[in-house]
Amino acid sequence: MNKRTLSDAAEAKGVTTIMAEEKIKVQKIDDYRWRVLREGKMRTDGIVYSDEHMFIDIRKDQSLAQVANVAWLPGIVGHSLAMPDIHWGYGFPIGGVAAFDMEEGVISPGGVGYDIN
Repeated sequence: MNKRTLSDAAEAKGVTTIMAEEKIKVQKIDDYRWRVLREGKMRTDGIVYSDEHMFIDIRKDQSLAQVANVAWLPGIVGHSLAMPDIHWGYGFPIGGVAAFDMEEGVISPGGVGYDIN
């Protein structure tokens, strides 16, 4: 079995493909940031803040696909972000952050939290 680390793969190809329902392409930026590459109808890249050890666990659920989904939303300003505690949520990943333009953006219940009332 090949025991290359994520950083070995990133250095060799520059891009790591994460298997989910769909393929999510991720590029290591530095020791603590990973870029979810803009594809399809994404309006921006996603940025995940995590060290390599934590990122191995992050890629096991659908949270990276949710980072990509947030990047599709109308009026997003900047990147779709994910903090180190990212995990699969409902719509947004838990630990996900995004800003939206007041005129053209949206308010997403998944981003606010469904438990807020």
